[in-house]
Amino acid sequence: MNRSASLSAPLRRARGIVLAGLAILGLAGVAYAVRRPLTMSAPACLAGRWHGCLDTENGVLLMTLVALPPAALAAWVLARRRRAAGAASAWRMSLAEVGMVYGTVPFVWMTMMPGPGAGIVPGRVSLVPLRDLLTMGPIGIGGNLMVFAALGFFAPMRFTALASVPRVLALGAGGSIVIETAQYVLRLDRVSSVDDVLINAAGAALAALASRRWWRTTAEAPPDRPHPAPASAG
Repeated sequence: MNRSASLSAPLRRARGIVLAGLAILGLAGVAYAVRRPLTMSAPACLAGRWHGCLDTENGVLLMTLVALPPAALAAWVLARRRRAAGAASAWRMSLAEVGMVYGTVPFVWMTMMPGPGAGIVPGRVSLVPLRDLLTMGPIGIGGNLMVFAALGFFAPMRFTALASVPRVLALGAGGSIVIETAQYVLRLDRVSSVDDVLINAAGAALAALASRRWWRTTAEAPPDRPHPAPASAG
């Protein structure tokens, strides 16, 4: 037993070093990705000029970073309240609720931003599947995959009724249809495309698959059934 313990200690140290290295690389990647919103939108926001903070993609990304500490605080408060009430899986439930909102609202906000011809250009619709994929490019496809990714990742963890990939796929498709319809009705100078619906729904389903290990056990657990009362001897 002493030998196995001595062998496990170096393994734990090596795993800690690897995790620390991955965390540093992740932080460096995030810092590189957000350099544009920090340098382009932060000065205007700090000066009180809200134009550019909420109506540009860089500004929305900056506001998302600013909202991260309040979101973490909200998850902590919800988890504390649930633990005090004796609820099971308090942290998972709280993180799922905050994560759904925090990870979805910024992307939905960006999809509803009006274009330069909003209110003037009539609504445009593209109903031919896969026709717009060639014009989206990798950035466009990646952005569409992320619109409902947080919802697909956290919703099955929070709601047992959604603990199914087909249901999350339907949820993502329904939410995307609502967005595309709103873009057309409000004449936001955007193309309401069936490809957007397909990619948004696919992003939600892929995120649900990524979190399946956390919601599969709860979804597949058999419900508690009352035991039959013993027959009285007569």
